[in-house]
Amino acid sequence: QVQLVESGGGSVQAGGSLRLSCAASGYTNCMGWFRQAPGKEREGVATIYTGSGDTYYADSVKGRFTISRDNAKNTVYLQMNSLKPEDTAMYYCVAGCRWLGHWYSPDYYNSWGQGTQVTVSS
Repeated sequence: QVQLVESGGGSVQAGGSLRLSCAASGYTNCMGWFRQAPGKEREGVATIYTGSGDTYYADSVKGRFTISRDNAKNTVYLQMNSLKPEDTAMYYCVAGCRWLGHWYSPDYYNSWGQGTQVTVSS
């Protein structure tokens, strides 16, 4: 497991942008983001694999969010554009993909950050 430190959350009006960052304490084979809104289940937002650079996105954020990674810094970014009130949630950085599973499954990851709040007002 690695330690994950998130930053970049905050409040923004609908249509605005935010950029989340997450620094890992060491190498990971993948990094990504989940989110959880009050009263809702945790949802996979995006994941990027270190080796291939492959990326995966939830349908709800495709075309608006972009995940990227600086391998030299073990840091992942989530650029969020055209934000909507329904994007309001606690966003969690995840890392360390297991051999089996799906990128959108919480059990697929062995490291979680403490979360950063994103609030989008209408």
